[in-house]
Amino acid sequence: MIRGLHHAAYRCRDSEETRRFYEDFLGLKFAHALEIATTKSGRKANVLHTFYEMGDGSFIAFFEEPEAAFDFKEQRDFDLHIALEVGMETLHAMLARGKEAGIETRGVSDHGFIHSIYFRDPNGYVIELTAKTEEGMGERSAADILSDWQKAKPAAA
Repeated sequence: MIRGLHHAAYRCRDSEETRRFYEDFLGLKFAHALEIATTKSGRKANVLHTFYEMGDGSFIAFFEEPEAAFDFKEQRDFDLHIALEVGMETLHAMLARGKEAGIETRGVSDHGFIHSIYFRDPNGYVIELTAKTEEGMGERSAADILSDWQKAKPAAA
């Protein structure tokens, strides 16, 4: 049985620039760093793997590999985003903090069951902070919504 998420890992351009965003701005604990010089298959590597701890004990992690090409681009919300849960008070405080810091900041978006704000991190990833509302997920089941979507969706481009 899967217990939960331990970490999700992404590439980063620069570990220190990433640390400033996730630790200094978002307030996550910079919990661990691991240098990787050789992979388990014996391939030489020059990688730094960093971990930022969230309140539930899970982590968001990053790999910096300066000698390997990677296509960093500003992600669209629908392509890739990372959603982190906060309380409603924190959501509004972080909205003001992001604008004050000059970080790309959007929101508040009311999705019914959650309210969300959005930032862009130094790597181009969209970071969503989300706070649950009292409305819950709605009356229709996820399975019914998916089934209706499958029946009505247009053909892929």
